[in-house]
Amino acid sequence: MSEFFERNLQIIQQRWPALAERLLLEDVGRLQADLVEGIGSTLSINGIQLTSRHDRLAEAELQAASLPLDACVVHVYGTGLGDLQNRLLERAGLERLYVHVLNGAVFALVLQVLDQMPWLADPRVVLLYAGDLTEIQLPFFALPAELVLADDYSAKIRDRLISEVHLDFTNRTFDPKAPEVVERLQSTFNLVQGDRDVAELFGAFQGREVFVVATGPSLEHHFDRLRRVSERAERPLLICVDTAYRPLINHGIRPDVVVSIDQRISGRHLPPEQTEGIALVYLPMADPLVIQAWRGPRYAGYSSSPVYRQMRERLCRAELHVGGSVIHPAVDLAVQMGAAQITLFGADFAFPHDKTHAGWGDGDLGPQLGASRHWVLDGHGRRVKTQLNFRSYLCELERFIARHPNVRFFNSSRDGAMIVGTDFHPEYVQ
Repeated sequence: MSEFFERNLQIIQQRWPALAERLLLEDVGRLQADLVEGIGSTLSINGIQLTSRHDRLAEAELQAASLPLDACVVHVYGTGLGDLQNRLLERAGLERLYVHVLNGAVFALVLQVLDQMPWLADPRVVLLYAGDLTEIQLPFFALPAELVLADDYSAKIRDRLISEVHLDFTNRTFDPKAPEVVERLQSTFNLVQGDRDVAELFGAFQGREVFVVATGPSLEHHFDRLRRVSERAERPLLICVDTAYRPLINHGIRPDVVVSIDQRISGRHLPPEQTEGIALVYLPMADPLVIQAWRGPRYAGYSSSPVYRQMRERLCRAELHVGGSVIHPAVDLAVQMGAAQITLFGADFAFPHDKTHAGWGDGDLGPQLGASRHWVLDGHGRRVKTQLNFRSYLCELERFIARHPNVRFFNSSRDGAMIVGTDFHPEYVQ
């Protein structure tokens, strides 16, 4: 052990003995560490600079300035080289600084090469592994390098951090004053006015089992079984998202309810032929041509988005939860219909088996496999390719599940993303 490590570790052992034991087990040898020099210098881990190589202190000052000056409690995700922690501790009004380790091996390496005692010894500091908590804490600053370097244990927290950081940018897509939004809502107003309120479905399936079907690649392993189940006289209610409708129909499976919220969904995804008896639940941003052509009963609802504020004032319709993906209102509908048990099919939030979706070609629904640069952990504990927005959708579904402890949630596959709050269905998981 280096002299730095012994002194740094001594403080950690005194203040957080259990965490010190974990740090001693971290495999620092697997990291490629290099000194990178510019006007100043920094450490590069696996090709990622932990800080600026020109002016670390100026960078820390800029990072600290993004946090409220009057905040008495602040959270820092990632340990870096200690610069941000030291800068924040200069604030007289700071009562507590929580430092969340995003990569234990990276932190153990930094402890070997740099003096971290000033912030480690400060009584206002609380040190913990990020993955020890299930949810992020506010206000926070997440060190960019360590969002990239986050280890498997911290992956869920990393995904929540990135989703939160991107929230304002994501919401810009849904500007209520955007001409295309105004035009779409004008074109669907009369349809919403004439169609049923989704609230009519609430409570209609009290205490029963519901299957919610999405379009992840793992769905392809369940077509035969879903078809057999759908042919039973007594069976679970089958709710599917819009992009899963055609693959299901092509395999002889008629869902009971289809949920659609996206303005880009067309008749290609939801052909109107043979839709008699199948309910369509939609939000007013859906394509009016698709809505109008649907032959089964139609139910309209809203999300909490400000996009629907003016229409909501004129037409009363119930709300469904939307967290960026159509899977959210589909699951919320199942809950509000009274489901006691919900089994998810094709809810992968990832690209297992080197495919993007079941029943569609690579790129047919937007993302292409070759463009995936991110990962989540699957049900086997292995990394599987995904894209950034899928991770945000996963976070929102996990939060939704956590808010409904009285409903039992099952996942039908280990091949997609691990969904916190679900159990693997003993009958359907292969």
